[in-house]
Amino acid sequence: MLLPDITQNSFPNPVAYFSMEIGLESGIPTYSGGLGVLAGDTLKAAADMGLPMIGVTLLNRKGYFHQHLDEFGNQIESPEVWEPEKFLEPLEIRAQVVIEGRRVTIRPWRYVLTGVTGYKIPVLFLDTALPENNPWDQTLTDYLYGGDNRYRLCQEVILGMGGIAILRTLGYTRLKAYHMNEGHSALLVLALIEEQKERQKATTITRSCVEEVKENCVFTTHTPVPAAIDQYPVDMVRKILGDEHTRNLMSAACFKDDILNLTYLGLCFSHYINGVSMRHEEISQDMFPNYPINSITNGVHATTWTCQPFSELFDRHIPEWRRDNLYLRYSISIPLEEIQDAHQYAKQDLIAEIKRRTGIVFDKHAMILGFARRATAYKRANFIFSDVNRLRRIVNHTGPLQLVFGGKAHPRDVTGKEIIRSIYKVADELKDVIRIAYLENYNMEIARYIISGVDLWLNTPQKPQEASGTSGMKAALNGVPSFSVLDGWWVEGHVEGVTGWSIGESWEPESNPAQEISSFYNKLEYAIMPLFYGRPSAYAWIMRNAIALNGSYYNAQRMLFQYVKNAYFPGNNFKNLDNQ
Repeated sequence: MLLPDITQNSFPNPVAYFSMEIGLESGIPTYSGGLGVLAGDTLKAAADMGLPMIGVTLLNRKGYFHQHLDEFGNQIESPEVWEPEKFLEPLEIRAQVVIEGRRVTIRPWRYVLTGVTGYKIPVLFLDTALPENNPWDQTLTDYLYGGDNRYRLCQEVILGMGGIAILRTLGYTRLKAYHMNEGHSALLVLALIEEQKERQKATTITRSCVEEVKENCVFTTHTPVPAAIDQYPVDMVRKILGDEHTRNLMSAACFKDDILNLTYLGLCFSHYINGVSMRHEEISQDMFPNYPINSITNGVHATTWTCQPFSELFDRHIPEWRRDNLYLRYSISIPLEEIQDAHQYAKQDLIAEIKRRTGIVFDKHAMILGFARRATAYKRANFIFSDVNRLRRIVNHTGPLQLVFGGKAHPRDVTGKEIIRSIYKVADELKDVIRIAYLENYNMEIARYIISGVDLWLNTPQKPQEASGTSGMKAALNGVPSFSVLDGWWVEGHVEGVTGWSIGESWEPESNPAQEISSFYNKLEYAIMPLFYGRPSAYAWIMRNAIALNGSYYNAQRMLFQYVKNAYFPGNNFKNLDNQ
């Protein structure tokens, strides 16, 4: 076994993992997409590996939102109402933060994750919907990414400062690390600075305070786009946090041009900073040239995202795979016929789900392409329709094609909503040529069907805006090759004609749409579809490679081991950790 023994006895103190969203299961709709699902996968891997961690997030009582699409693809949003008591355990303890001069009380709910060996770790969901809070404060843990900047900053006070207060009330006074998954939780830094200031009985923020906090903090950045970073003017910060907290932030040099940038706050006070792929490290270093940025490429939780037919296949051939995902490398010895059989079961499950949800009947013998991502401009969900006439010719000359889509547009993303409508419009135009289905209200449950049941995973981001991407990693665990632009993780995971195919031929930093469109249609027509229909065993060989080469590496166990080795216990050889 290549992974070290990471047990509770090996680590003297746990790691606190903070994330605005954590996706654990579809019934708990407290996530919007990849960031939250990655957070959930990270904590699940920690439970599998016996690594003491505790997750901290917001309850989001009304979720992200429920998506309904009408016959024209118009998105209609409504609250994703759920009942926390059906999934979580309410804890009796309380903590408080001060917002706009008011004391806001926070209650945590607990979800317990159980790993493959029975090891358990808690995830805390912070809730302000309590009668002692005023009506507006009760809404602060209602919506994920809802409201205006005032609402957002108040939420980030709850998550960062309130999260620290809850941990202390629960008795977590000594933690090995505070891992900020993006800048939303960066105000935990302020709480830690003020603890150090009080401990040292200092009248101002000293260099020693800063260094103590920095030694305990880890920051992961996910965005390659400066506009996506949370920033607040000093007047708003003072109004919400109060004079003393604002003075402490100023004393610690956390403002730049009277703006509080939460990403910079996380960067300034972390001893380890990372992007989420090799390419993203390069982009992040250009964005933040004054900070040492490393990279740990994302990974996905293998047992969550591997469908039942492939789980059973792996259990027969590689029984160690659940405990140690690296054993998936040995799937290279599984007979191709068994790979094909397992995939056909997954494909039939997807086809049945599409019929149940939309009434559209897919053909189990025809190729299915899948695209399911957040509906926003840079992901280019309608890229495949760049040349509809060429697409018609490909289908007529090469073989039938079916497309399944999924993904929500943010309620304020006008362009994302228009992309969904455009897919509906083309689907109607091509209904006699290509079956096209768009599954509304995309979530983890629907994702499991799509990533395992399609024959080819399509990913078309506009470079360099894909920090990492994880959907193709999930597909790979199920033997589904990727056909993707060379951005994010695919720069590392792509081996042409072995693990899948690239859209475009080089790693140039910016997308060239004309070249990418040409590459896409040429490879689909002359390489991929002829292989699928004419040489099914050769296609199955690529499917098996996707598991053995990509699935065995781009998983959350490998990712978390890198965090342990490089961020939580840097330079440690995992011996005598009890003495730390």
